[in-house]
Amino acid sequence: MSEYTPFEMIAYTGSRILEDEKIVFVGTGLPIIAAMHAQLTHAPNLYMIYEAGSLAPILEMGMPLSVGDTRAARKACYLKGLCGAFELTQRGCADFAFIGGAQVDMYGNICSTIEGHNYDKPGIRFPGSGGAGAMAANCEKTIAIMALEKRRFVKKLDFVTSIGFGDGSPDYREKAGVLGSGPYRIITNQALFGFDEETKRMKLLEVKPGRTPAEIQELVDFELIIPPDVKDMVEPTDEDLRLLRDVIDAEGYFLKRVIKK
Repeated sequence: MSEYTPFEMIAYTGSRILEDEKIVFVGTGLPIIAAMHAQLTHAPNLYMIYEAGSLAPILEMGMPLSVGDTRAARKACYLKGLCGAFELTQRGCADFAFIGGAQVDMYGNICSTIEGHNYDKPGIRFPGSGGAGAMAANCEKTIAIMALEKRRFVKKLDFVTSIGFGDGSPDYREKAGVLGSGPYRIITNQALFGFDEETKRMKLLEVKPGRTPAEIQELVDFELIIPPDVKDMVEPTDEDLRLLRDVIDAEGYFLKRVIKK
């Protein structure tokens, strides 16, 4: 098996999670790559919604570099603009939201707006919600990707951009007036997380081969639920890497990035 990069592991893991005959609302970059890989392998009938307004395009001209790339509109079965795309989610037509984030808490609430509690003068200002806030509120299940660091997996968010399970109460989402069942998976290159059905707290599901649950807990600022049957993450095969590197992101726009330390 060939060596793989952190971004390749994230994209491959995202592909594994996606299911055939489902609709996923994708964000730019790794979510698109993961969905394309799934289409080329185990989920040929997976369809994508793009924020600019297309549903189920045929990506025969290559990977869209953003959700507004014209390639994401080619031969789409629906092309109605931004408002039309989000109307589809409000009508229950999106099984997965696939988004990124800068911070996440134990209940799957996500920040992609600021780092630092002062909104007017934060330490870092991120791009913000884009469509992620609405995606997390309206799609059936939310999948998020981010780096595994204590400053990102936090007890309290600096700002709530995308709703998860709120404070963890069983009826939080219903009272908030949002749709869907909420957070489903959090993907990093070192671990895969899910959520406990009763407490809504984040649960460790898989760890990168060679890592231990205790090592993953050290990288998280809140207490994880760690069941006794934590599995090793499945690693991409040489064929998976060929698809990712040579077919999907042949120019390396996203997969050849380097994680800053």
